Amino acid sequence: MPELPEVETIRRDLSARILGTKITKLELLSPQSVLGNKKEFSTQILGSSFREIDRIGKLLIFVLQKGKYLLIHLKMTGQLIYQTKQELIPGGHEGGEVKELPNKMTRVVFSFSDDGKLYFNDQRRFGYLKIVDAKELAKIKEKFGPEPLQAEFNASFLKKLLRGRRGNIKALLLNQLHIAGLGNIYADEALFRAGIRPMRLAGSLSEVETKKLAQEIKGVIKSAISHRGTTFSDYRDATGKRGGFGVKLQVYGRSKEKCYRCGRAITKVKLAGRGTHFCPYCQK
Repeated sequence: MPELPEVETIRRDLSARILGTKITKLELLSPQSVLGNKKEFSTQILGSSFREIDRIGKLLIFVLQKGKYLLIHLKMTGQLIYQTKQELIPGGHEGGEVKELPNKMTRVVFSFSDDGKLYFNDQRRFGYLKIVDAKELAKIKEKFGPEPLQAEFNASFLKKLLRGRRGNIKALLLNQLHIAGLGNIYADEALFRAGIRPMRLAGSLSEVETKKLAQEIKGVIKSAISHRGTTFSDYRDATGKRGGFGVKLQVYGRSKEKCYRCGRAITKVKLAGRGTHFCPYCQK
């Protein structure tokens, strides 16, 4: 699943390409990918343009006219692919090379007045598009905790969040109600950098460990954004460039490989419903 750094990279790159360009055609190839009234969805999109692209956590927010907003969530396998006559540039879930568009995974197609096209592809159909007004958007935003790079996310916030909690720290970090945008990759990486095992009870962390974890969460997200996210294959981000953070991963995706710190094998377990990577020697 694309996480905060990948979705932020998509937001920035599409903002440089499609803002203010009139949408001349809309194709709902898989109407079930659109939540709510399909006719109303088409009415709000056709003839309009995106004034701004915002984001909260992993949710993209395309600002339309007249107080309406298009929400796009990529979920597990969603992709946004922008195509012109000169280029074809995918962003989102790493899914191999895109050779033909539209294809069997294409769910929605936006055509623009400059002949560009934006494809929403989703192999497993968990992603969605939805039109909301300002009131509904405000309610949705209330369901998200602070993001790692926001000022309110700090050691003091994390200390209060962890106090007395008996669930494991990995599960808590993945809960978007508590922290927005942090996902499986970067939770594993931050916990490794902080020297904390992912199965530790959240309430068991010391004040020193809590401060260290808050710092490492901020650090890993900031670094991942600067490297345009993580790429595991030949897939590109929304400018056609590979995400460069993959080479900096310390534990994620490195099961049975040697830990860069101690030389022992990285372990992978199932935790909080997700494959979880850690070093049993460097993390306590």
